[in-house]
Amino acid sequence: MLDHFLNVINLFDQKILWGPWTMIFIASVSLYLTIKSRFFQMRKIPLIFRTTFGGFFRKSAAGSGGIMTPFQATSTALASTVGMGSIAGVATALSVGGPGAIFWMWLLAFISMITKTAEITLAVHYREVEPGGKVHGGPMYYIKKGLGWNVLARIFSMSMFVNAVFCASLLQSHTVGRAFLSSYGINPYLVTGLMAVTTAAVVIGGFKRIGRFCETLVPLMSVVYVLGGLILFFFHFDRIPLVFGLVFKHAFSPIPAAGGFAGAAVSAAIKNGMAKGMLSNEAGLGTAPMAHATADTPHPFKQGIWGAFEVFVVTFIICTITSFAVLSTGTLSSGQSGIELVITAFSTVLPVQAARLLLSFSILTFCLTTQIGFFIYYETSIFHAFGSRPMKYLRWFYFIPAVIFAGVADVDKLWVFANVAVGICAIPNLIAVLALSGAFFILMRDYLERRNKYATSLTDVSRQYVRSPRVKNLFRRILNLNWRKTNHEAKKRTFFC
Repeated sequence: MLDHFLNVINLFDQKILWGPWTMIFIASVSLYLTIKSRFFQMRKIPLIFRTTFGGFFRKSAAGSGGIMTPFQATSTALASTVGMGSIAGVATALSVGGPGAIFWMWLLAFISMITKTAEITLAVHYREVEPGGKVHGGPMYYIKKGLGWNVLARIFSMSMFVNAVFCASLLQSHTVGRAFLSSYGINPYLVTGLMAVTTAAVVIGGFKRIGRFCETLVPLMSVVYVLGGLILFFFHFDRIPLVFGLVFKHAFSPIPAAGGFAGAAVSAAIKNGMAKGMLSNEAGLGTAPMAHATADTPHPFKQGIWGAFEVFVVTFIICTITSFAVLSTGTLSSGQSGIELVITAFSTVLPVQAARLLLSFSILTFCLTTQIGFFIYYETSIFHAFGSRPMKYLRWFYFIPAVIFAGVADVDKLWVFANVAVGICAIPNLIAVLALSGAFFILMRDYLERRNKYATSLTDVSRQYVRSPRVKNLFRRILNLNWRKTNHEAKKRTFFC
């Protein structure tokens, strides 16, 4: 029964949701924003790192309405980003799509740096600040306020509900459960149960406690994994040209079967590279804006710059370390997948126990912080889609699927949920980002030219938002045309009857 259900989901994923048109649309939106901004992510690299590294521990300014510092908001966003997608997701992309998948992951990440900047900027600008100081924001709010497309906003909220349950709650716990089963023989149901209890203990304290927890653990876990990766780089320094050669060669040509590796076509490399790339850095997915919307920041675009920084750190540092570990050690042909493949790769350089300890710590912290960080997105989606009344019941559903699916051994079958979750959230969000691109560029110029007409301290109070009248009028004209056409056909049918 379960296998049949997973096969149906896999068919929907491959034939409908992640067809060529989806990948073309995702890349086109990012490429449009990149060209329109005159390659902001390249031109303004000093500004990006000065704004992010230079403002890590800036204290929150009173009266701006945010409940997290910019660093706490970024740590929370990174917590939900630097998770199983950065380790198990990359390994799965390699095992299914081959080395060429990494090229497409890099390419999408480069052009998507501006996309994540745009969605975060819009989320901060169009956020909802309640009189008591509580903040709600994200794609559903800029879709509703900026465009007036209430139906699309509700579709996104429902999609994010599914995304949070399957992608965060289920797959994060499942990854940890399989890793501890492989390394220490611990029952996965026990591991997922303990993770659910720990997550509940943190999130019950609200967004502030989540922010404090993430700003403490996220930098530590990232540094530990990067240091472990640098050790591997040191031992296999001479294989760097070989790894890059494999990545670029098989980005445009199929890779034949070898050992336990089944081979991969170029289409598989593109699909898995883009899907897992978006899952790992979340650019265009619409998740991170919900965390960043709560930031105590002077201007929406300034907070948006953190989005470019997140994509760089996650994809070009952490995901690259994972891919180099697998490709430089030759373990891709082992026939393994997911987290087991990464553990095997690190074990070829480090002592087995040391490799298991490093990966166990990284996997546990990466996945735990992701599960905790994603609760903000889950609760925000529930609030927007269903209101506050069902919140006290639905919020506990978040922890159930992780325990139920803990014993499923085929990790590749479960990863189909991640692909589906990414797609059903990304498409509505990217439609909105594209429609509001004019508003984004107004906010971008407002910050870079130091006009500060749309500073958060002003907008949060006045609620005088940037509008996109052309898009709204076009949408209304389309609806009117459809209505007139339908009405005309109805009159014709009445006449002939």
